[in-house]
Amino acid sequence: MRPEILIGICVIAVILFALIMGILSRYRKCPSDKILVIYGKVGSDHNGQARSAKCIHGGAAFILPILQSYQFMDLTPISLNVDLKNALSKQNIRVDVPSRFTVGISTEPSIMQNAAERLLGLKMNEIQELAKDIILGQLRLVIATMEIEEINADRDKFLVAVSNNVEIELKKIGLRLINVNLTDINDESGYIEALGKEAAAKAINDAKKSVAEKDRDGEIGQANARRDQRIQVAAANASAIKGENESKIEIAQSEALRREREAESMRIATAAEAVQAAKAKEEAYVAEQQAEQTRAALETATQQADIIVKAKIAKEQAEIEAEAKAEVARRTAQGEADALYAKMEAQAKGAQEILSKQAAGMQQLVNAAGGDADKAIRLIIANNMEELMRIQVEAIKNIKIDKVTVWDGGSNKDGKTATADFLSGMLKAIPPMGEMFNQAGMDLPKFLGEKTPDTAPAELDR
Repeated sequence: MRPEILIGICVIAVILFALIMGILSRYRKCPSDKILVIYGKVGSDHNGQARSAKCIHGGAAFILPILQSYQFMDLTPISLNVDLKNALSKQNIRVDVPSRFTVGISTEPSIMQNAAERLLGLKMNEIQELAKDIILGQLRLVIATMEIEEINADRDKFLVAVSNNVEIELKKIGLRLINVNLTDINDESGYIEALGKEAAAKAINDAKKSVAEKDRDGEIGQANARRDQRIQVAAANASAIKGENESKIEIAQSEALRREREAESMRIATAAEAVQAAKAKEEAYVAEQQAEQTRAALETATQQADIIVKAKIAKEQAEIEAEAKAEVARRTAQGEADALYAKMEAQAKGAQEILSKQAAGMQQLVNAAGGDADKAIRLIIANNMEELMRIQVEAIKNIKIDKVTVWDGGSNKDGKTATADFLSGMLKAIPPMGEMFNQAGMDLPKFLGEKTPDTAPAELDR
């Protein structure tokens, strides 16, 4: 055989061997204590919807390369120590229920699918915390629907209710409940302890009563046995005595002695029976009295607990309502303050805008006057001259003069008549324009006139 053919056969054999080993390496067997979860492209369910995972318990499966992958989930039971504290019962009494639950991943097909979807990839402590939260919630729910007497007296009913509720919720995440063990049940008010003391007192009372009855029956039986014995002995002695006279005497004596002893025995037995009955009644009365005291204390504690709980609830409601009203008042005040601030801010912005526009207008006016402020003022005064003259005339417009008599004596030394002086005085009543400018802290423009050295008002230039 040629070497090239031999090498080709060897290469093909190696490739085939590697291919077979690769295929075999993708074939996975599932141990009995695990669940094989295949995910990726795993087909559809009965409804035609794509499945998220395929779960196998026992057996084996081939994992398609690239398209599929796999993981194992452990079926080892998980023990959870659940210490429920301050659970509120139907009677509003808080109880502590320390318990231990054993759970594990279920092997039912539908529940396995839930476990694959919700627990795959989680660590053991994460699964424990998730299960513990579910168990605590269901424990509180069951206790809230039962009274303390039911929980304490009928443990089987309590366990059945807890198991049913917890089992339903655990199945939603793929777990099943294996075992429930309640170690003890306690309450903060001492109600369960009081119930135990009451039951113990009743049991002790019943036992004492039974002992007294047995003692009484024993004493009566013993007395009867002794009486029969004495009768039989006396009869035997009487039959053994020979002689009619001696027999009668002995029989009479025996009868007398018998009657005496019978009376004594009856007296002793009756006295003992009466003493035992009196002791039994006394002990029963003491036990009943203690039970009544315990029951009264229990009822008082229950009523006080109800009153305190209602008072606390009313107090919390009042505090919540007061806080709500205070919050409403604070928000109302804050809204009014914000509205007032916005209004004042808008007014300030409006005033600032008006002043800014006036300043800009004055600046434009000064610029139009070539940068000379005096010329700008002249322009303003010239523009408002008519208004200024109107204001001057308004000063004497409303003066009412019913009658004016003028005695004209001719011209005076200045060449003016009395009538002219009167009219001139009337016009002088108008406030001089120069005085108005002085009061405003400004100088009268020169084109409107100047003051003479004697501070008299200057005449306007024509």
